[in-house]
Amino acid sequence: MDYNALIEEYWPLLTAGLLKLGAAILVLIATALAARLARRGVRRLSNKLDETLIPVLSNIAVWAVYAVGLLIILDMFGVNTTSLIALLGAAGLAIGLALKDTLQNIAAGFILLGLRPFRVGEAIQFGDTMGIVRQVGLFTTELDTFDGLRVSAPNSAIWGQTLTNFSRNATRRIEIVASIAYGDDIETGMGVLRRLVAEDERILTDPEPAYAVRALADSSVNLHLRVWTANVEYWDVYWDLMKKLKPALEAEGLTIPFPQRELHIINQMAEQRREQALQE
Repeated sequence: MDYNALIEEYWPLLTAGLLKLGAAILVLIATALAARLARRGVRRLSNKLDETLIPVLSNIAVWAVYAVGLLIILDMFGVNTTSLIALLGAAGLAIGLALKDTLQNIAAGFILLGLRPFRVGEAIQFGDTMGIVRQVGLFTTELDTFDGLRVSAPNSAIWGQTLTNFSRNATRRIEIVASIAYGDDIETGMGVLRRLVAEDERILTDPEPAYAVRALADSSVNLHLRVWTANVEYWDVYWDLMKKLKPALEAEGLTIPFPQRELHIINQMAEQRREQALQE
């Protein structure tokens, strides 16, 4: 076997293959660097973009750069990228039908990012889940619950339910019910509520606080207080009002009654004897 002849025959092909392999490696390295730059570029826009959009946009930018790099490498090796794209489109349709739920999550993710019913850092509730949004992805949304757990919820599950955003509005209303005894004076109880409101500067004057008799319950007269405060101070104001309410009522001689029931016990034998005595 003439090895020299073989080398001379296949050397151009080998050389061309090695050059293409080296070029492909260079393209791959360049693609990785470009993807990293794209991710950094998106993150540098954090002061101009909503923080909720940054993770998704950075991932899309990285995937787009790698897709372009892959097409360049395939084209270098003579692969018909046009046919490949058509083939991938047909395969994508079949995969899409098989992964219908996953695609629903992606569609819901884009809807959430577009409409933005919540942002990173806001407190929300959907169904029985409540927490602070940490990240919105294409497939799932991550939240931290108020007891320190990390929850990853499918985007379609969030979009398909009624969503409550506790952080979006600047102000929030506090409602408190104060129960006093039927023998207590209602105006005295109202005065206690007004004094508590006047002593707390965090309570807003617009909208004005509302005072009313909510109900004449079985064992008490229920006084109703409605006040508004800044959203970020809601729980502090609520807890302070509840803490001060009981001693303030007691200082005015008012009482918070326990549930009461009147029981009338009738001795049947004694009642029969009384009726017989009356008949005689």
